[in-house]
Amino acid sequence: MKFLFELFPVILFFGIFKWSEASPDYAQVLVNHYLSGFVSGGVATATQVPVLLATAVAIVASVAQIGYLLLRQKTIDAMLWVSLLIICVFGGATIYFHNDTFIKWKPTVLYWTCAAVLLVSQLFLKKNLIRTIMEKQMSVPDQIWPRVGFAWIAFFIFMGCLNLFVAFNFPTPTWVNFKLFGGMGLMFIFVIGESVLLSKYIKESV
Repeated sequence: MKFLFELFPVILFFGIFKWSEASPDYAQVLVNHYLSGFVSGGVATATQVPVLLATAVAIVASVAQIGYLLLRQKTIDAMLWVSLLIICVFGGATIYFHNDTFIKWKPTVLYWTCAAVLLVSQLFLKKNLIRTIMEKQMSVPDQIWPRVGFAWIAFFIFMGCLNLFVAFNFPTPTWVNFKLFGGMGLMFIFVIGESVLLSKYIKESV
């Protein structure tokens, strides 16, 4: 459930983009009515409308996420704040310049930020954040945790590069599909693979 909650803006981005492609006239009306004041020149072309409307909804959804957690007095993960900052900056630039280059960079910046945080924490602060998250569920030897941490760092770097490859070598609709299904699918495969490798430690901790 927590995973779906954090994925909520991405799911909305995908849904609104697909709806805008299927209903271009109505989507154009919405963009002209609600976003014209935020778009440089005040006008967006029909081809720009789906990504602009989807980006605007994703920004609103990200703000709503944080607002909901604050109202419920829940702990907000640091990466949710980082994700909100990135979507506001890159999403805002996408809308203002009506240029999807910025929003296409957003997942990569987020992935590489995660990798950088993990790397700095592990190498310089001597704190393995992956261990902090996972050690309650399993009893892993101390020499294994750095490998687990570096595996996540490598995965995030790879995902950032892959996002750029798809974003700038394929049409925008293909990138939108990859953003949800490709990103989520690869994350699922990576987590399952890691769980299999660490399964013996999970059993020992029961």
